[in-house]
Amino acid sequence: MSAVPQSRIVPAERSAASGAFELIQGSMSAQRMARRSPLLAGLHRVADGSLCGVVLAVVALSGLTLHWQHRWTVAFRQLEETRSLSHRLTESTATLERHLLQQASLPATMVPTQAANLVYLDRPQASAPAQDVDQLAMIQTWMDQPIQQGY
Repeated sequence: MSAVPQSRIVPAERSAASGAFELIQGSMSAQRMARRSPLLAGLHRVADGSLCGVVLAVVALSGLTLHWQHRWTVAFRQLEETRSLSHRLTESTATLERHLLQQASLPATMVPTQAANLVYLDRPQASAPAQDVDQLAMIQTWMDQPIQQGY
């Protein structure tokens, strides 16, 4: 018994349209390559899996980068707004202080401070230490007092 390829009968419309397609399919068949060189087919599978993993990692890191950039932009915008509001508050406070200082007038009875006008007082004596108060006796006196009714 000999292995002779059998010719297939293909309709005329189909053979003209898919002639180039059959040539590519026959030469690039994965099963055919795996039968001829299993090591090379395994290497191709590893390379394809690695490439898919790298593409997925790049997509994930790109998404995370865009997310972090958005968060940084929002935080920076809030920081700029806080700085602006702080500056406006400082300006408002300075304007208010300036207005109050212009409106205030010193009474005529006040004189500028001079060393000759200062009065020096002696340091007060340290007070005697407080005697120990009998707290139970104090509570007892409170309990003996009548409670007044009403307001």
